[in-house]
Amino acid sequence: MVLLSFAIVVLRYGFNLGWVAMQESVLYLHGVVFMLGAAYTLQADGHVRVDIFYQRFSVKQQALVNLIGGLLLLLPVCCFIFYISFDYVMASWSIMEKSSEAGGLPLVYLNKSLILLMSASLFLQALAHISRDLCLLRAKPNKSKSTNTEVTGKEAS
Repeated sequence: MVLLSFAIVVLRYGFNLGWVAMQESVLYLHGVVFMLGAAYTLQADGHVRVDIFYQRFSVKQQALVNLIGGLLLLLPVCCFIFYISFDYVMASWSIMEKSSEAGGLPLVYLNKSLILLMSASLFLQALAHISRDLCLLRAKPNKSKSTNTEVTGKEAS
C-alpha cells in the first residue's frame, strides 16, 4: 500500500500521469487491511485497552472483564453494524455499483461487502474469546504456570 501510494505520487508529480483507479485502489486496500484485520487484531489481543487496572488483575479477573466486555459491548456492536449495513450492501450488490468517478474501479459493491465481512468475522472471534474466557472462569485454581499457559496462550504475570 505504501509502495502504491509512492508510485502514485511519483507518476503524478514526476511524469504528470495519474489514474483514478490507481488512487481508488489505495482506498480499497486500506479498507481490506482495517476491516479484515479487526478480527485478527482481536485474536492477537492487539486492540487498545486502558491497562491502569487490568494489568494488575489476576487471569480470572481479566477473563471476567473480557467476558463482560464481549457480551455487553462487542457482540451487540457487531450485530448492530451487520444489521444496519446489510441493506446498504445489498443495494450496492443489486445494482453492481461502480465508482462514480470516470476511470474508477468497477467493484464498489465488493468493497462495501467488507463491512459485513468485518462484523461477521469480529463476531465469530468474539465468540471464540468468550468461550475461552468461560473456560478460564470455570477452571479450577492451579498454581502451575504451564496449565495457565495452555488455556490462555500467555504466561501469567
